[in-house]
Amino acid sequence: MTEETQFIPYELAEKIIGNIVEEEHLHEDNRRIFTVYDKNGREICWFDWASTITEANPPSVDGAIELIKRSIPEWAVDDLLKKVEEEKGL
Repeated sequence: MTEETQFIPYELAEKIIGNIVEEEHLHEDNRRIFTVYDKNGREICWFDWASTITEANPPSVDGAIELIKRSIPEWAVDDLLKKVEEEKGL
C-alpha cells in the first residue's frame, strides 16, 4: 500500500516560501524545473517545469507558482517546521 502525499496549507506555504526559481535541471540536459526555496535560501523541493505549467490554471508561470504553493509536500518541510517549533519553544 502506498501512502498518499499530504500537502501543507497554502497559507503556510506563503509564510515558508522565499522564492520559486525557474532553472535548468542539474543532472538532465534540456529539462527545466521550478526550485522552491525557503525564506533563508535553502532548497525545499522542486517541480518539473513542463508538467507544472501544463497542470496550472491558467497554464502560465504565474499559474504554476500558484499551483506549487498549493502542492508543497509535508515531507519537504518537516525539518523546517520542527526547527520553527523548537525556536518557539513548543
